[in-house]
Amino acid sequence: MLSLQLVPPPRRPPRTSLPPSPSLLEPFSVMEEFLLPIVMLVPLLHGMKITSPILVVQLKMRSLLHLSFYLPLIEVHPPVEDGDDLLQDEPKDSHVDLLTPFHNSLKQIVRETSAVTIRRVLERLAVHYCSQRMAWKLLKDVSKSAKRKAKRGMPAYLFLFNISRTTFRGHALGVIASWIVQIIMTFYRYFIRKPDNDGENLNRAEKNRLFWREIYSSTIKFTSSLIFASIGGGIGALFHPSIGQWIGSALGDLAGPFIVIFVFEKLHLQI
Repeated sequence: MLSLQLVPPPRRPPRTSLPPSPSLLEPFSVMEEFLLPIVMLVPLLHGMKITSPILVVQLKMRSLLHLSFYLPLIEVHPPVEDGDDLLQDEPKDSHVDLLTPFHNSLKQIVRETSAVTIRRVLERLAVHYCSQRMAWKLLKDVSKSAKRKAKRGMPAYLFLFNISRTTFRGHALGVIASWIVQIIMTFYRYFIRKPDNDGENLNRAEKNRLFWREIYSSTIKFTSSLIFASIGGGIGALFHPSIGQWIGSALGDLAGPFIVIFVFEKLHLQI
């Protein structure tokens, strides 16, 4: 008869602790470069593509329904008493100009689309010419970062400071892009566009003075927008890490220029 004999497996040699050597630690030093989050770039013409319908609809509707362009069309007529009917002149047919507000809305569409495109260009410049850590800070999603920071259980003042700093970095490229678009449009208005009437004919020195004054005013307004957006984002994150940060940042972005204009008027300074 055949007999089966179980042979025990061979014993492994005991593990010995090896001293750290540069050859063993070299792969870990190489892997440290890939520990940072991967920066995902948005397509360059993302603001013009139909592949993002929500962004396009939000951008176009916000520009078309800009109330400041259509407020002059709203006229308030006081009620007329019976005794004043004879004193009133015959009503004249007043033509409502809808073409000018529509042209202003189209300009606003071009302005915001150009700002989005220039921001994508700045993102690519940041990825290529800045460090990976700095590029990640400039391109990160601020709302998601606020959610992650809210789970760390840090004090309120430290959480406010961190979210404000993160909002400042994440909002900086968008503000710089809008500032560049404003400077380009100002340069076109003073040096390239032909004047509509003879009253707009200015000499070279006067155009230069007005141009640099516009740059000074735009720089102050966009800087205040960035600062107050950062403060508003930090305050809003105290109420809700994601939605509160977004609402606070948007409100600060809108209120910043108005606050600076009010302060400059109180101090009797030109802006």
